Amino acid sequence: MTDTSRSVPPDWPTTEAEATAVQDELRGRVILDEPGPAPDAPLVAVGVDVAYDDERDVVAAAAVALDAATLEVVGQATAVGRVSFPYVPGLLAFREIPTVLAALDRLTVEPGLVVCDGYGLAHPRRFGLASHLGVLTGLPTVGVAKTPFTFRYEQPGPLRGDTAPLLDGEEEVGRALRTREGVKPVFVSVGHRVSLDGACAQVLRLARGFRLPETTRAADALCRAALRGV
Repeated sequence: MTDTSRSVPPDWPTTEAEATAVQDELRGRVILDEPGPAPDAPLVAVGVDVAYDDERDVVAAAAVALDAATLEVVGQATAVGRVSFPYVPGLLAFREIPTVLAALDRLTVEPGLVVCDGYGLAHPRRFGLASHLGVLTGLPTVGVAKTPFTFRYEQPGPLRGDTAPLLDGEEEVGRALRTREGVKPVFVSVGHRVSLDGACAQVLRLARGFRLPETTRAADALCRAALRGV
């Protein structure tokens, strides 16, 4: 096993209070006034995902790079290490980010967009994994989740591309996006350096034939394979 704990910064939080303080500090660095990559521009889109073996306290991360126009895999990498933070709701990014960064560092192509299996602004503290990873890497990031977490929404229309606001009170923190006709939506939120319109457009571009974008599907399969190989 490649133990990525050696690459965890020496000041990486170890308590809930420390992690919350880091969130508070980094949240102010999220960039929300950039549109992100154009929906029809050449783009290397990278999906990241993790898988856990709780009995062994191990996490495997995968980063899979696709040509957004063809969905061809143009690069991939994995990393496996020790879980770097205890399970605390709202602070899951601290368990995953060191290993995800290690996988991203091993890619031989430069990401133009990172698609996370999780949340960005659609987070109780407005700083989910996609936002955290975006601030640390400087890359445009998007969160695509399978569930709406604690937020409310009305069902979007039945057609591919239909959306509905994902709301926390009256604040739109993301969108429910229909990627396939008649199939339940995914939940898209901004991470960093991408607008919500741009995030939804890119997710539609990457989701062809399945509910989830191909970036997420490929990263999910690869991180599970990496974990099985440990």
